[in-house]
Amino acid sequence: MRDFTLKTLRLLLSSLSEQGYTFLTFSEYLSNPGKGNIILRHDVDARPGNSLKCAELENRMGIKGTYYFRTVAESYNEKAIKEINSLGHEIGYHYEELTLARGEYETAIRLFQQNLAKLRRLVPVETICMHGSPLSKYDNRLLWEKYNYSDYGIIGEPYLDVDFQEVMYLTDTGRRWDGEMYNIRDKINFGRNQPANSIGNRSPFTTVCHSTFDIIRAAQEKHLPPAIMITIHPQRWDNSFLPWMQELVWQNIKNIVKGSVAVFSR
Repeated sequence: MRDFTLKTLRLLLSSLSEQGYTFLTFSEYLSNPGKGNIILRHDVDARPGNSLKCAELENRMGIKGTYYFRTVAESYNEKAIKEINSLGHEIGYHYEELTLARGEYETAIRLFQQNLAKLRRLVPVETICMHGSPLSKYDNRLLWEKYNYSDYGIIGEPYLDVDFQEVMYLTDTGRRWDGEMYNIRDKINFGRNQPANSIGNRSPFTTVCHSTFDIIRAAQEKHLPPAIMITIHPQRWDNSFLPWMQELVWQNIKNIVKGSVAVFSR
């Protein structure tokens, strides 16, 4: 079986459900951060139609998650946003204003207000999550060192409001689950409400998974901790062979570029 297909995603979610995990949106987790929970997060960087397919699959399985949409053309699709929300999923804002404003904080916060209002005209939005913008020199999280997102009716940001000493973080960045060497900014802090510049400390969790099948095996062998955030980029998950192969090739090219950027930045 190929990895990064919707069939594999279904197998992953089923395996985790069978181990007794409850899937939560991020806003639900903020209200109930107990053990036995999985925060199911989706970053809609591109191909929103794939996100809708993921949302429909999860809905059929009785699972809810959070979908973070950008407001750029390759992500923002009003029909998909409203349909995903109608399936019971949370919609959040995948913000990237410091990058769009080229580091101008006042311009960035004005853009944030405008783009958040644009999304809220379609659906309720309570949480936000930064877009990594790997080729940009600006870390979008740093906007909140000057401003407070709670002033805009936002209750949480995963990178700033989850204690990753307590919650294992699994992300498919790099089209693999151990893609740290290709990871520019999809990194986590290890203390609730720590500043963004504290990101990069060592995770306390020792289980390492390369493929989705490794996660499934770890779940079945009860090697996973009681609280997890799983971040999925739905553009990577496709049953059809041609778009699946196109994404594989494109991701391999991006990994070379991002790996070089990561080495240079260090």
